[in-house]
Amino acid sequence: MNRVRPTMLDETDQLPPPEISVVIPMHNEEGSVEKLYERLCTVLEAHYPSFEIIFVDDASRDRTYQLLADIAASDSRVTVIKLKRNFGQTPALAAGFDYARGDIIVSMDGDLQHDPSDLPALVEPIYAGYDLASGWRHKRIDNLVLRRIPSRVANWLMAKLSGVELHDFGTTFKAYRRDTIKRIRLYGELHRFIPALASWNGARIIEVPIKNINREDGQSHYGLSRTFRVLFDLVTVRFLLKYVTRPLHFFGMPGLLSLFVGMSIWAVLTTRKLWTGGDVFTVHAPWMMMGTLLILAGIQLFSTGLVAELLARTYFESQGQPIYTIEKVVHYPSARPPASATPLRT
Repeated sequence: MNRVRPTMLDETDQLPPPEISVVIPMHNEEGSVEKLYERLCTVLEAHYPSFEIIFVDDASRDRTYQLLADIAASDSRVTVIKLKRNFGQTPALAAGFDYARGDIIVSMDGDLQHDPSDLPALVEPIYAGYDLASGWRHKRIDNLVLRRIPSRVANWLMAKLSGVELHDFGTTFKAYRRDTIKRIRLYGELHRFIPALASWNGARIIEVPIKNINREDGQSHYGLSRTFRVLFDLVTVRFLLKYVTRPLHFFGMPGLLSLFVGMSIWAVLTTRKLWTGGDVFTVHAPWMMMGTLLILAGIQLFSTGLVAELLARTYFESQGQPIYTIEKVVHYPSARPPASATPLRT
């Protein structure tokens, strides 16, 4: 019988965690399944005493799941998660991260564009004390107009808006310390921004050069339209990184400016009406409309900010999640205070 892990609480949770967990989302990759598994096992067996491979089948329409299930039936180190429908790469990665038990978790694509031989170099910085090692395709070989130029623009924008100076946010090939990736909740298509979200928690991040190779089978699932989705995600990440705990600061400044300008326009028009007694509405109707709209916009922005403040507090308090991240707590209960700190008895 093919083994499919039904819940988070089965017999594997009683076993010692492996040293390395490799999470691989798959979608219609039947041509690369066996090659990827063989190459990955060769690398992992040569470098790590214990490991697990978690394949997440994102509702493939070809034989991908059947091939993965056959592999899992013959190798206890392999777990296959089959999603009910095609959720996308970010939910597939999130499912794999939730099931991963390793002290170090590596994510990579299933189309053989990531060379498994690069994995040890990607993991090595984690042993050296970093929390996240991100792959950098420093020599891109894909299409210049459709892939490289849009990618370069998107990566530059991501680096500037997130404050994380990486050359390549787009690659899935990354290594994480377990507690770093488990702390991040992924939604939408935010897997590209994991380094930015991790940096908000104080993660130490390094970039590691990796090879960029062509697909051996199948076709890419991404096109030029992905660039526009990235731009929308950039706005979300910028807000999350800078204003998630103080949203009124984001909405309050434009709201205050809008209120000030709108009320100033109305103050000038009211003064002119009282001073000259002229027909202000006929002469200055556009200004009156602009002032009214600016005042209403300012009130709406302030109201949105206040509602967002309530939602932010509800989010953190309902999950018992603090707005800070502690790296370690040092406390020695058996330590004795120095003699000078001992109170004198009288």
